[in-house]
Amino acid sequence: MRPEDGRPATHAASVSRALPRTVVVLGLVSLLNDASSEMITPLLPIFLTATLGAGPAIVGLVEGLAEATSSVLKLVAGRLADRGVDAKSLVVAGYGLSNATRPLIGLAAAWSSVLLLRFLDRVGKGFRTAPRDALIAGATLAADRGRAFGFHRSMDHAGAVIGPLLAFALLSMQVELKHVFLASVVPGLLVLLLLMFGLPRGQPFVAPPRASFAWRSLHGRLRAMILAAGWLALASVPEAFVVLWAIGAGLSVHWVPLVWAAASLAKMVIAMPAGIVSDRLGRIPVLLGGWTLRVFVLLVLAALPAPPAWQVWLLFVAYAATLAVTEPAERSVIGDHASAHERGTAYGLYHLASGLLVLPGAVLFGAIWERFGSSTAFTTAAIVTALGAAWMSWLAREPITQAG
Repeated sequence: MRPEDGRPATHAASVSRALPRTVVVLGLVSLLNDASSEMITPLLPIFLTATLGAGPAIVGLVEGLAEATSSVLKLVAGRLADRGVDAKSLVVAGYGLSNATRPLIGLAAAWSSVLLLRFLDRVGKGFRTAPRDALIAGATLAADRGRAFGFHRSMDHAGAVIGPLLAFALLSMQVELKHVFLASVVPGLLVLLLLMFGLPRGQPFVAPPRASFAWRSLHGRLRAMILAAGWLALASVPEAFVVLWAIGAGLSVHWVPLVWAAASLAKMVIAMPAGIVSDRLGRIPVLLGGWTLRVFVLLVLAALPAPPAWQVWLLFVAYAATLAVTEPAERSVIGDHASAHERGTAYGLYHLASGLLVLPGAVLFGAIWERFGSSTAFTTAAIVTALGAAWMSWLAREPITQAG
């Protein structure tokens, strides 16, 4: 797929030129989809533990298995996009499945039912993510790519602000938790309408004759980035555990959607500037800076298991901010190093490596929490993250070659 604007760009032109329609529409889709999803997500660990009686290890299993499943399908969907299957159809199917199954979590009577519904929700995510990222990368020039992904992530996080606020409003009106979950179907329907009538049908990615895509055919730096992303995913702490930490520190369940909304607002504000900075200064400095901050916050979480309320809010938001710093640059690296006909598959491999290692990472984190306490779990995550950041530092010893 050719960029919608094929002219060469300077940094100044990159900042002033309007983003392509594909990027804008997919950003709005992510806003609505996250508004639906985030009416549920911040309350899900509480629903699992307080309502259904599950422990931290089960929370890790639900989150990790769901992400691992979606990651396998991201590779399949990315490969289909590269082979000529219409990327828009894959994106519509993925969002459709997620928004048809996610609200049904409100009807679950056991954690196993939540696991099944989260699995189906993540199957939908698996089908849509790599083709969507490939559409964004294919619609933009390399000089604009960080800004485009930053815009997309900012819109995604804007939805993650709106969703918890809607949940908070419903809870304030004494609406039951299960009915809050069921109400998330409304923004989900708007997602499908916008996709079907707003997203232009792009040119499919067609692999050249006899093109045989294999791991070894990828650029060496891209392979290293994918492996490093997988390592850092192993060390990642799902935000569901930060919710449990906040509850343990004394935060009322009623306030969880608001602190989640504040964290999402921080992500929204940070994501696009972080993407622009990565366009100007390079991806690796931004990534290393974000991961260094994440290690620091994890160590503080380990050291303060029961801080005052204002510190709970501050640390929750700070952890979310470190995620927002790295997201646009990490995704842009993949587009920078993959050729146009490999881009969907490259994004699929990236999400595969990251998602598959989220499962053992989340389950292990939950098991360490149950056996040794939250402080040990957060400290372990900080150490493994620091090792991954050191690996990235080693990779950054040479300049990155832009692949356009």
